[in-house]
Amino acid sequence: MKKSIFGMLLTLESLFMAFTLAVALYYHYTLGETDWKAFLWTTVITLLSGVLLTSYGHTKLGRSQKQLSRGGSFIIVGLTWVVFSLFGMLPFILYEGLDVDMASAYFETMSGFTTMGATIIPDIEAMPHGILLWRSLTQWMGGLGVVVFAFALLPVRDMKNSTMFIAEMSGLTINRLKPKIGATSRRLLLIYIVLTLLCIGMFWLGPMNLFDALCYGLSTTATGGFGTHTESIGYFHSAYVEYVCATFMLASSLNFGLYYYISIWRGRECLKNEELRSFLLTAMGLVALFCLLFRFTAGDGSVAVPRTGEEVFRTSLFHVATIITSSGFQAEAFDYVGWGTAFWMPTVAMMIMGGCTVSTAGGMKMMRVIIYLKYAMREFRIHLHPHAVISIKLNGRIIAEQHIRRVISYLILYVLILIVGCAAMTMFMGFDITTAFGATVSSLGNTGTALGALGPANNFVAVPAAGKLLLSFLMLVGRLEIFTVLFLFMPKAWRL
Repeated sequence: MKKSIFGMLLTLESLFMAFTLAVALYYHYTLGETDWKAFLWTTVITLLSGVLLTSYGHTKLGRSQKQLSRGGSFIIVGLTWVVFSLFGMLPFILYEGLDVDMASAYFETMSGFTTMGATIIPDIEAMPHGILLWRSLTQWMGGLGVVVFAFALLPVRDMKNSTMFIAEMSGLTINRLKPKIGATSRRLLLIYIVLTLLCIGMFWLGPMNLFDALCYGLSTTATGGFGTHTESIGYFHSAYVEYVCATFMLASSLNFGLYYYISIWRGRECLKNEELRSFLLTAMGLVALFCLLFRFTAGDGSVAVPRTGEEVFRTSLFHVATIITSSGFQAEAFDYVGWGTAFWMPTVAMMIMGGCTVSTAGGMKMMRVIIYLKYAMREFRIHLHPHAVISIKLNGRIIAEQHIRRVISYLILYVLILIVGCAAMTMFMGFDITTAFGATVSSLGNTGTALGALGPANNFVAVPAAGKLLLSFLMLVGRLEIFTVLFLFMPKAWRL
């Protein structure tokens, strides 16, 4: 059964590779680009591997296996992301114009699938169109989740497993939009596609050509950060593009279930959603905060800062949107490290906090932040009234104590992994504590931009191979939210 699932998933990945191959062939005949060879071999290798694993999994032996256990489902999801990245890195290795080692290629691919958006390519414009499109496609697949894509598109009965669905999608629990997981996945995919097409169309109406609009549209709705230019969104020098990008980054970081309720004329569900209200109020408050910081701190003059009132608002809005949604795009003014230390703390806080559950955004998620605050308030009240029985409610419903324990354990594990990651980056990779802390937080939050030597004005080329593998692991931990990845290191889960 497991081999069959991996086979079907690899077959799905090969279809996206085949689409990229077609685009690469078009630009080969129009511009003479040569990356089509890398995608031809990659597509063939991935497709054959998928077909062979699927065929083997459908043998009598494979059919006789028992249904996947809960631990097995978590392991399948964790391994799926690792395997997807291993096959997804082949174009970067096989393309002769990109001289990268295995660790760098894996880092770039994992950064795509987890929508972190950090890159090891110093000159994006030098890359052919096929490579650029594949980078954006990896983010688009990873934004919604590769397993969710499989649930929505592949008619495999063994994969209709709610545990696998929950292992990949973010949040405490998943409220099904439809009675069956497959129907829920298709509904989420439809919402995702509509948002993506709207974003591509809005970009195309501005100064972008169709290819740029396609790549940036895929990355924006995935809240990823990959693009077709080294200067990112700032390349276009367009207020229109910045406003459109900020709008769709924020839209993609909202719970997709709310869009479903809007589509069936149940908009009141959105008004009742406490996470939505908290996220929007937090974002607006942060925009106001950064406007004030720009007003009273002008930077040291070495980096671009907004001057006019409109530029201050636009830059503040874009900065909040790109960080809190874990996108990592850069506007014309983007170097928050150069703006001054006053900008660092709220920026790091946004990296940690992230967007809403069941969205493409990274970070802890706003729902957990709300529960942490309510839990702290409850403990304070219990100290005042020791015999009181106080429940924690979200959206008017009492949260079960087991869910609260899960949220608290997530925070403990997050802090432990953050400490270990910072220590490893400092002691073994030679980075200073600011750079190590920024890289670790950025990787866990899938943000893409960090602090210090790896700040927004730099890329991750200088990170040694071991550091890239460590950060790739942290990206996966952040994307699958710790528990799913940790199951891979539990022998008991493998026996189950």
